Amino acid sequence: MASHHQHHHLPSHLAPAAALLLAFLLAPPAAALTPLCGKNSNYTANSTYQANIRALSLTLPKSANSSRTLFATGRVGALPDIVYALALCRGDTSASACGACVATAFQDAQQLCAYDRDASVFYDPCFLRFSDQNFVSDTSGDNGNSIALMNTQNVTAPVKLFDDAVGVLLNATADYAAANSSRRFGTGEAGFETVDKGYPKIYGLAQCRPDMASADCRSCLANIIRDMPKFFSGKQGGRIIGIQCFYRYEQYPFFFGPSLLQLPAPSLGAAPEPAPANATPPETGGGGTTNSAGRILAIALPIAAAIMAAVMFCLCLWMRKRKPARKQSLAYPTNPEDIQTIDSLILDLSTLRVATDNFDESNKLGEGGFGAVYKGVLAGDEEIAVKRLSQSSRQGIEELKNELVLVAKLQHKNLVRLLGVCLEENEKLLVYEYMPNKSIDTILFDPDRSSQLDWGKRFRIVNGIARGLQYLHEDSQLKIIHRDLKASNVLLDNEFNPKISDFGLARLFGSDQSQDVTNRVVGTYGYMAPEYAMRGNYSIKSDVFSFGILILEIVTGRRNSGSFDSEQSVDLLSFVWEHWTMGTILETMDSSLTKHSPGDQMLKCIHVGLLCVQEDPADRPMMSVVNVMLSSSTVSLQAPSRPAFCFQNWGTKDSDMHSEPFRGVSQSTDRLPMSPNEVSITELEPR
Repeated sequence: MASHHQHHHLPSHLAPAAALLLAFLLAPPAAALTPLCGKNSNYTANSTYQANIRALSLTLPKSANSSRTLFATGRVGALPDIVYALALCRGDTSASACGACVATAFQDAQQLCAYDRDASVFYDPCFLRFSDQNFVSDTSGDNGNSIALMNTQNVTAPVKLFDDAVGVLLNATADYAAANSSRRFGTGEAGFETVDKGYPKIYGLAQCRPDMASADCRSCLANIIRDMPKFFSGKQGGRIIGIQCFYRYEQYPFFFGPSLLQLPAPSLGAAPEPAPANATPPETGGGGTTNSAGRILAIALPIAAAIMAAVMFCLCLWMRKRKPARKQSLAYPTNPEDIQTIDSLILDLSTLRVATDNFDESNKLGEGGFGAVYKGVLAGDEEIAVKRLSQSSRQGIEELKNELVLVAKLQHKNLVRLLGVCLEENEKLLVYEYMPNKSIDTILFDPDRSSQLDWGKRFRIVNGIARGLQYLHEDSQLKIIHRDLKASNVLLDNEFNPKISDFGLARLFGSDQSQDVTNRVVGTYGYMAPEYAMRGNYSIKSDVFSFGILILEIVTGRRNSGSFDSEQSVDLLSFVWEHWTMGTILETMDSSLTKHSPGDQMLKCIHVGLLCVQEDPADRPMMSVVNVMLSSSTVSLQAPSRPAFCFQNWGTKDSDMHSEPFRGVSQSTDRLPMSPNEVSITELEPR
């Protein structure tokens, strides 16, 4: 059967390219989609340059395999035989598949571009380039040599409306990918339907090199998305792949896992009227036999394509179902790398006793639900924070070691880094990096210090917490539900960058706390979601609720309880909601913030916070969507419903009280009018 993908000649900022046969997602990369070979210079067999390529072929696949971002660069040799190489796997590819793909790419590149000093090969799950020119350090967003692949099947929907829907999806997915600081990867889906006919959803994927700046990533994607209508107009799918960034869209789910971004179905008007039943097809000069054969092919090919797509989709579902569910607790690790990780984490109890003056009260930084924290100083004046876990933990040492290996692999700039562990004499001690500015609450709620947190710092803190929480929920190798996110569990480094602490303790502390419904509710009242506090039901949406409370505290400078004036005591949610519905939300802003602070950002944060604290967990956005809301200036937010635990003190009925996000910024005493708001982004539960 003929392939439904073909090549396109790209505009001047993209190199011409061609596509080979369609590569199946479920198969290993048997052939490159298209090689791009250099034309300037060659190397000879058994030369130093070839030896350097082979050296990189041994190290780079392992580096990409072990990298959390599935990305690796390398350099071997010296001039004139120096070789630079870069490999990047698609963000939904498994680590083992990534390493295998890169290894195959090295072999194919040397065969497809025989003796070329510069070669690039692109597969569905990965791409590779090596060269004698230092292209690796260029993260400007110049995509250089790129290829375009087109699904030759035409859409059945109105072309202009379909193209517009694809553009919206790709741009939203690009926004998400550019805002994802750790991976620069995003997937999305959008409904597509007309008034009287439904069409398949559209699925999109966008990715950049993870070491690119957010603005450069978005600019790179914008350049190739801009040409989408020119090359793929009316086509069911298409992609442009480059060494810096790439995207793809199709009318079927071509990537693994649920979509990270989900857009609603726009109303696109009525579908075009079908041709009359008695319409006569135009005659051709080839006679009846040619017409019959053409009609047979016109019918058979789409049916064959549909059957093949259905088989692939079913096989994909079957393979996913075959994957065993991840166990709550694993046996003691036997992987040599994991054992080495444990060994590197182990610290002596005597060392930590000396560092903390035998856990002297004068070194105590605080105490939480999982235990006390002490400041310590190791040899070499390295400052540390030592958490002494409560003795009530029932988890065994071997099981705890295994969990610690997993938590130690969670590396993100907005998570406090685990430095070591001590499991001696019934002690369970976790050693973390020391945060000199302590937790947010020690500054935010101190009238004498709150002015240290200007709006720039506060907005950076909100964004950092959101990115760290998304990593725990969606991007890490574990799904971690924090269960006690609050101001005192967000620490600040020297530059006031936020780092979430205690993110692994809910998982580490005991098996009864890692179920969907727990008989031991842990956390802090005021931050706990209603379904968790009252019924013990928790999920990532419980953390989203806590994050919403935290946003409102950061913007208003008020704790989620206590007196806000001398006449009455009002909880924070009721206080904010009252001003939101009355159009006086600017009056809730922290008085320590200057009048020059950007009111639009403040209003956006309040709006996002209210979306996160809605009573129904299904109404709360995923953290990936929250990050898109915070980073994008083009996404319109839906109206929030009344928060959970909100008690009104005025006479207005709240049977259907939904409010409009404020469009402008005015004086804090002004009432801002409310009007209907069209929802242009929503979040659906994964199937």
